Amino acid sequence: MNRMVKPGTAAIAAIVLLAQPVIASSAAAGPVESLLSVNKRTTTSTVENESFSGALAVDGDSTTRWASLEGDPQWIAVDLGGPADISRIKVFWESAHAKDYQVQASDDGQNWRDVKTVVGSDGGLDEFTDLNTSARHVRIFGTARATVYGYSLWELEVYGVRTGDGDIQPPSVPSGLRQASSTTESITLGWNPASDNVGVVEYEILRNGNVIGRSATTSYTDTSLASGFDFQYAVRARDAAGNLSGSTAAVKASTRPTPSDGIVIALAGDIAKPELPSEHSRTAELVAKIEPRYVLTVGDNQYVDGTIEEFRSYYDKTWGKFKKITKPTPGNHEWNNELAGYKQYFGKIATPKGKPYYSFDVGAFHFVALDSDPVYNGGGAEQVAWLRKDLAKTKKSCIAGYWHHPRFNSGNSGDAKSVAPLWNELARAKADVVFAGHDHHYERTKPLDVDGHVDEANGVRSVIAGIGGDSLYLDYKAREGVEKILGKHGVMKLVLKGKTYSWEIIGTNGELLDKAGPYRCR
Repeated sequence: MNRMVKPGTAAIAAIVLLAQPVIASSAAAGPVESLLSVNKRTTTSTVENESFSGALAVDGDSTTRWASLEGDPQWIAVDLGGPADISRIKVFWESAHAKDYQVQASDDGQNWRDVKTVVGSDGGLDEFTDLNTSARHVRIFGTARATVYGYSLWELEVYGVRTGDGDIQPPSVPSGLRQASSTTESITLGWNPASDNVGVVEYEILRNGNVIGRSATTSYTDTSLASGFDFQYAVRARDAAGNLSGSTAAVKASTRPTPSDGIVIALAGDIAKPELPSEHSRTAELVAKIEPRYVLTVGDNQYVDGTIEEFRSYYDKTWGKFKKITKPTPGNHEWNNELAGYKQYFGKIATPKGKPYYSFDVGAFHFVALDSDPVYNGGGAEQVAWLRKDLAKTKKSCIAGYWHHPRFNSGNSGDAKSVAPLWNELARAKADVVFAGHDHHYERTKPLDVDGHVDEANGVRSVIAGIGGDSLYLDYKAREGVEKILGKHGVMKLVLKGKTYSWEIIGTNGELLDKAGPYRCR
């Protein structure tokens, strides 16, 4: 999201006041409450990027913040450095706040108990008093976001009184972190052990700043990674008391590239949303790493209305670098502008024969790129007639179609019977696969007939790839024939090899989210 919404002057003043220790009114009032969390070690579920680390939520600076990736749940935890009686906690949310969350406490940073449960927060400053709980670790555990973004905190402040020493000495930082080996989908790391006054019980492994696993030994294998990608790893040690060492310096490690003599194509839809610039920037970075011969888009390239101003301000700055090799299709958001911005931006790339639908050949494959919006809304007879003639003329062994509105869909839009004329023509021509977007998730099915039932012999595979950058839709329920469904941003790496095709779905963190095929054309 890469945006900075600073709190107002009154809010900044409030945080400055919060950072001051509370002075007991008299000696008889007992121990002095103090701010325990400032500049203490944090751990997080995820970070949006290195500019929004967890440490920025406990630095006493009201203009810096922690920000997570999208998705639920997400969390941030702070190690107070030793056991304490906690009296109150203050949470100052950025505009991307939690709607529902728990305030949790732990003695060891592993086993958590709920202290407070919040439902329906309106953001801003949440204060919890009279807690009367003892713990060393405090965690804010978000379960439902109030916005489409991740979670973001300006400051997390924990107040209380220290209660004895215990084991407060952290382990030493592990040394010698290295890549021991790799495959096309995994990386194995090794390192030298850390030392501790009592004993190290485990190591936490971080990839690109996020904890992705734990190991009781000095090695770890990270799996389900995209081939030919680079990653940054670090390791830190934890002892039985929950003390956490500092992290090692980041080390680059790489998966092996997949040998391929096939034709590589990148594909996604629902891409450039002005409010989420970081997401389509990340998916564009994936396209660059994939190094495709072509880029196919399945509609809604640019939100909100697909004007030329929006295209130039957003899409062009990320996916625009692939414009010359892009073969796009429009979506309903481009139709908000009657395709004016879409046609002006892409030019003849989008209308090679004067229409927003066209076909082309790649190797043994015949692709049809269609404009589904008119058909979806009950029109498009001219396009359907063109499609029928186009498919009748092709001599290619393999046929693939792509457009915006999916005929069959597990998402909240459901099956779109109105686009059946497009699907039925592809089925009649014995097409192999149809790619679509519109719903913001990924799913693939077994071959389906014209009624959406599984037909392994004569059906067409259906794929939805609306994961190019807009807010994800997670309220899906797998329909008949679904083999894989998920809600994460990413890009399809489609590989055509002779009369076969296969693909990988690569997430923005470089993870391999799905792998399909190879399938032989009918």
